[in-house]
Amino acid sequence: MFWCRNFIKISTATKAKSPITTNLILTSLSHFSTANQPPVAAQPSGLGPTKADEKPRVVVLGSGWAGSRLMKGLDPKLYDIVCVSPRNHMVFTPLLASTCVGTLEFRSVAEPISRIQPSISSAPGSYFFLANCTAVNTENHEVHCETVTEGDQTLEAWKFKISYDKLVIASGAQASTFGIHGVKEHAVFLREVHHAQAIRRKLLLNLMLSDVPGISEEEKRRLLHCVVVGGGPTGVEFSGELSDFIRSDVHQRYTHVKDYIHVTLIEANDILSSFDDRLRHYAIKQLTKSGVRLVRGTVKDVRPENVILSDGSEVPYGLLVWSTGVGPSPFVNSLGLPKSPGGRIGIDEWLRVPTAQDVFSIGDCSGFLESTGKPVLPALAQVAERQGKYLADLLNKIGKEGGGHANRAKALDFGDPFEYKHLGSMATVGRFKALVDLRQSKETKGVSLAGIFSWFIWRSAYLTRVVSWRNRFYVVINWLTTSVFGRDISRL
Repeated sequence: MFWCRNFIKISTATKAKSPITTNLILTSLSHFSTANQPPVAAQPSGLGPTKADEKPRVVVLGSGWAGSRLMKGLDPKLYDIVCVSPRNHMVFTPLLASTCVGTLEFRSVAEPISRIQPSISSAPGSYFFLANCTAVNTENHEVHCETVTEGDQTLEAWKFKISYDKLVIASGAQASTFGIHGVKEHAVFLREVHHAQAIRRKLLLNLMLSDVPGISEEEKRRLLHCVVVGGGPTGVEFSGELSDFIRSDVHQRYTHVKDYIHVTLIEANDILSSFDDRLRHYAIKQLTKSGVRLVRGTVKDVRPENVILSDGSEVPYGLLVWSTGVGPSPFVNSLGLPKSPGGRIGIDEWLRVPTAQDVFSIGDCSGFLESTGKPVLPALAQVAERQGKYLADLLNKIGKEGGGHANRAKALDFGDPFEYKHLGSMATVGRFKALVDLRQSKETKGVSLAGIFSWFIWRSAYLTRVVSWRNRFYVVINWLTTSVFGRDISRL
């Protein structure tokens, strides 16, 4: 019974050390507290206010382009950084359409927050919380959060509070449905990695189902009809990638149904309306040449198997991708903060929310107030990235001048306000063709290119903008393997 005696010794030793272990646990959780009740070791309820001898805390809501660029630029020697987001990565959205058809793998466009700002996973006072912010109390300098779960059958959502010295709202926007019935139930958006995964699985499923014996020709055409609503850069790029996938891979590997698969792009106005007219006409020509059918119309209703247009015509579909722009999220609408035109959070020239001390807002969820005399900036990645960089420099300046803690920056000079200059727009239309429009606005003159040379510029520019060398390596390898071996069509 040698093992039994050892088990008794181990049990006795563990019991002897239990008070010390309990004290260590209580000490490690002493930073978690609430204002009205003592800390509970087993159930921490939040992060309390920072003390005068501690580093001030910056709380960032969101991990998109704006929030990620902000966290990358913040000095962890000046601040404790806390990020609250329903995803633990940043999505490189310009290349997201390529993942839907297997040109790139999903991890190539996802950058973990811990790599963008390493202090979040290493510094004692910095954290990442996989949660949604449900409310903001600007008077008490705290945010209310709720953890993200996978569904009703998993863990119950945990609610907690975080006190902040500086708050940055960078929660982004949501896809606009314009109140059209059936969009949320039947369409797939293209803003997150899980959207791209859903599109890829649905596309490959329809390809395999259409090859099953007994399927009528009419049903085959419906299953293999991919409809894209929205003629902006995302919709056009996805249509181009899909047409490339059909011509390069489907025609070789699904020969029985290759004549049934088609792509239709529906747009109420002109596609790529922000681009030069010459480039738009080039895009229309290339898309039509690659087999994409362009339909000018407005969607009135979305049903499980067809789209109803305003003129009464029906467009059957097997896959419906919705890409019609963005609008304010329910969280932004619920905040009692001033709003800019369009319903975004109103900010001043220094990206501050003027009615709330120590609160800033950047990215797609924010817009200049009318009183500033500045127009609301477009919901573009380059706008969000530049705002994140500017605000990181501003907060570092505030921290160095002793204004990092709550209510300490009132008398500080914030310096030059934020200024945005448009660097241009790019979009690929498939088959080694792309558009590059380097004009600062539609009214001004500038360089505009189209063709294979523009395609090299498009790929080179986006490759340099990928956040880490790790993901740049992944992207290059994916491009090389796709060009040599074709796209991966495994339905995982």
